[in-house]
Amino acid sequence: MHRSRPSALLTDTPNSQAAVSAAFWSAALGVPVHSPPGEPQFNTLSNAVPNLVTAVQSIDGEARYHVDIETDDVAAEVARLIKLGAVEEASWQGCHTLRVPGGHLLCVIPIHSDRETFTKLAQIWP
Repeated sequence: MHRSRPSALLTDTPNSQAAVSAAFWSAALGVPVHSPPGEPQFNTLSNAVPNLVTAVQSIDGEARYHVDIETDDVAAEVARLIKLGAVEEASWQGCHTLRVPGGHLLCVIPIHSDRETFTKLAQIWP
């Protein structure tokens, strides 16, 4: 048995446009923007969506959106999503990137939210 929940909605933006994109979304949503310690590629849009990290992520690719799912058992969650039709594309520092039916990206990550939020909002899977 393991648990998981949607953790983040990320606006993946080419490196050269990430700062401008973060400033736009900050102003558009009326929320402050900051980079978490040790993660300069992220520009978090604080409290844009309650209980969900909303951020602009600086990437080396084309613009897109993707969702992160956090879990207390990464291997079990990846296996569950593959059974549902996802295909693993990459893994890096405990994060597994999957391409889901329809072509969108989904990342499975270890728990990033505080334990209370995770416990309250996570779905339990057999």
